[in-house]
Amino acid sequence: MELRIAHLYPDLLNLYGDRGNIIALQRRCTWRSIGCSVTDVSIGDVFDASRYDLVFMGGGQDHEQNLLHQDLIENKGPLIRQAVEDGLVFLCICGSYQLMGRYYEEQDGSRISGIGALDLWTQAKPKRLIGDLVARSDFLARQGRDPLLVGFENHSGRTWLGSSVQPLAIVERGFGNNGEDHGEGAIYKNTYCTYAHGSFLPKNPEMTDYLIETALKRRYPDMEPLKKLDNSYENNARKYLLSCK
Repeated sequence: MELRIAHLYPDLLNLYGDRGNIIALQRRCTWRSIGCSVTDVSIGDVFDASRYDLVFMGGGQDHEQNLLHQDLIENKGPLIRQAVEDGLVFLCICGSYQLMGRYYEEQDGSRISGIGALDLWTQAKPKRLIGDLVARSDFLARQGRDPLLVGFENHSGRTWLGSSVQPLAIVERGFGNNGEDHGEGAIYKNTYCTYAHGSFLPKNPEMTDYLIETALKRRYPDMEPLKKLDNSYENNARKYLLSCK
């Protein structure tokens, strides 16, 4: 059994330790004796969705996002949209979360097109939303998993979700998507988006295992549930963050 991961634009989208999400997926597979391969896919590289079980995109600053924008929109965009509709598992952080939507509206009113894989849009504002983020995820609770998600957010964009997209979680501390409606992140089919950096998955082992299991079950429908792991270190990090006011 092997989890096949595509890491999109790893040379450009790796803000605030987002590569740690890849490491968390690899380690939690290795500890269960599950194979895990990671393929870097950047500007000019072919993206063949059939080769992967999970696709990861991190966050980046405006300069890096502008560098990859044409390649993403013109070359990979149609393939990503189809893969999302087909139920391929995606995890997108901050800037890539915004790029998965319809558009990003800058403070002067000009719009940068997204790939339109998800019905959401983002508007830039002068004040940045910065700080620790704690949110509660109903979908994880329904899976019998720890529903608390923790991370660190730093974004000027305010993201709004269309009717077909649900929030990943409800904010208990921090700002989330826009600082107004208490939503954080987005879920559409098997695509999961969040504003949480720092890194997101190492601090949230239940979310990591959910992604691994969901991705593997698409190719191995008869697989057994993932073996439980000792999450003592991860939970200590979570407890410390939760205790900070």
